[in-house]
Amino acid sequence: MKDIIQLKDRRFKVMITAEEIDRAVQTVAEQINRDYADCETPIFLGVLNGSFMFLSDLIKKIEFENEISFVKLASYEGTASTGNVKNIIGLNGSVEGRHIIIVEDIVDTGKSMAHMVEELKEHNPASVEICTLFFKPNSYQGSANIKYHAMDIGNEFIVGYGLDYDQVGRSLKDIYVVTE
Repeated sequence: MKDIIQLKDRRFKVMITAEEIDRAVQTVAEQINRDYADCETPIFLGVLNGSFMFLSDLIKKIEFENEISFVKLASYEGTASTGNVKNIIGLNGSVEGRHIIIVEDIVDTGKSMAHMVEELKEHNPASVEICTLFFKPNSYQGSANIKYHAMDIGNEFIVGYGLDYDQVGRSLKDIYVVTE
């Protein structure tokens, strides 16, 4: 692990180690295991591209039968949200009567999650919950309940473990924060 890295025009330093992430993922998996143990085959709905590493590690710790699907939303350019949420690809198959757990890498303002929950509810699921690795409570402006959040962070811009800076840095196993 390098303490300081360069990605494009920015320098980043380690903020959260891979070991800390793994412990947080284990804790949230235990909560979900308790809550969904008796539910019929919930769907984990990963939000691409950022959630793929979190969802992969989370699902390995889930102890009940489940399905996995993905959607792709876009709202970021560079280090800031544009405020506009765009669906790029969507869900295949019916979700009517199904329990859905949206898996997101980071919830910032909550606009993407509000958009997604609203769209999903039009298809009459049994329930929709949100699970995020990182939650920014000081930035959150949404009304949706973020039931499962592994770690609360401040408003800093982070990269690694699936999160990117202009499409680079996703493969980093630790979380880095901008140094400048």
